[in-house]
Amino acid sequence: MPCISSLGINQNVTMPCSYSSVVERIQMVEQILSEFRLSKEELKEVMKRMQREMDRGLRLETHEEASVKMLPTYVCSTPEGSEVGDFLALDLGGTNFRVMLVIVGEDEERSWKVLTKNEMYSIPEDAMTGTAEMLFDYIAECMSDFLDKHHMKHKKLPLGFTFSFPVRHEDIDKGILLNWTKGFKASGAEGNNVVGLLRDAIKRRGDFEMDVVAMVNDTVATMISCYYEDRSCEVGMIVGTGCNACYMEEMRTVELVEGDEGRMCVNTEWGAFGENGELEEFRLEYDRVVDEMSINPGHQLYEKLISGKYMGELVRLVLMKLVNEDLLFNGEATELLKTRGSFETRFVSQVESDTGDRKQIYNILSTFGVLPSELDCDIVRLVCESVSTRSAHMCGAGLAGVINLMRERRSQEALKITVGVDGSVYKLHPCFRDRFHQIVWDLTPHCEITFIQSEEGSGRGAALISAVACKMAASMLPQ
Repeated sequence: MPCISSLGINQNVTMPCSYSSVVERIQMVEQILSEFRLSKEELKEVMKRMQREMDRGLRLETHEEASVKMLPTYVCSTPEGSEVGDFLALDLGGTNFRVMLVIVGEDEERSWKVLTKNEMYSIPEDAMTGTAEMLFDYIAECMSDFLDKHHMKHKKLPLGFTFSFPVRHEDIDKGILLNWTKGFKASGAEGNNVVGLLRDAIKRRGDFEMDVVAMVNDTVATMISCYYEDRSCEVGMIVGTGCNACYMEEMRTVELVEGDEGRMCVNTEWGAFGENGELEEFRLEYDRVVDEMSINPGHQLYEKLISGKYMGELVRLVLMKLVNEDLLFNGEATELLKTRGSFETRFVSQVESDTGDRKQIYNILSTFGVLPSELDCDIVRLVCESVSTRSAHMCGAGLAGVINLMRERRSQEALKITVGVDGSVYKLHPCFRDRFHQIVWDLTPHCEITFIQSEEGSGRGAALISAVACKMAASMLPQ
């Protein structure tokens, strides 16, 4: 990350203050932003603490109090290419809900081919915050609409459900919702079997039949979807509105499930890391304000340092601090800039995409009613870089912890592995990906890690897991 002193401030730039006070101002801004810079030693400490909580989450006696819950998914097999058929996939993880038809077949060379058709539906606020029955009735209504459009109401298709909230699985098609996140609050869902709620809603409609064979988290669906591209993919990760990861763990260490043979995919739910105080010395004043003003104070603390839901607001709070210290915008903030949530995370990406002529930064700031100097623009860019770089580095420390643990479990001198990644921050921020990759590589010296970006991961992955579940069920039927 460039430091402010490398900005090459030009004495000819018109500014409302003398050159010596510009240098002083730069130094003071730099001092404030230095809090966001984490040393390699600090990141190693985050990594070790993450591993410690992962271990606690896997053990029966410490699972309840562990901040990283390490939820078994009951996904033990990966697709191997002979699963074919038509599958329906649902993807619920945010304000938009997707229904997808996935056709798994073989092409002329007998290699695997996956075709998808999908439709996006927006979830109304009253369905998100009303009752579970209202929410799942709406989902069933969208499914009915989709099947009508594709003339498939007469078919009873196997269904894979990507449900991106913390769930305690009791089987691949049975999971209890632990708690809502991401602004959902539908009453009567927490503590209940999500697949049961969906099946009941389909039954209430009565105009189509569906065989719900698998429910998975979006990280798991991403991993499986990317496995289709690369057979070394054993880690799935999302960095978007939220942040989470899953990976293939040795069954002998997953104490919540019986059996010691093979591997099972574990959904870490690592967004909650820090709820036992593991991140206290890394959380800054801005993080504490973001947490206090959120709908779930004291929860998802690691996610709040990283994800797109909070990044823009962290930047806004730093900008306000600089304004209050008389280091930005002549010490004056507009009402819009003072408004919580007004500086969206997409603005962070846009600021850092500026080509150097400051036009993009100027245009964004002018929508806030600010007329910035060139130095103001440069400082805003550095604030964005400071916040997003810390996000990438914190996220990288967590993933390095997962991968180093996998290598140790497998007693391998060198681990070769692929990570499938999805999410808007990873895909759309101009620098996040490179900073994140670099820190993961730096912290995993004995691993060879490849990253692949998932395309349509959530839906396609759920359908492929359904294909595996159907095939496994068929193989268990008496011949």
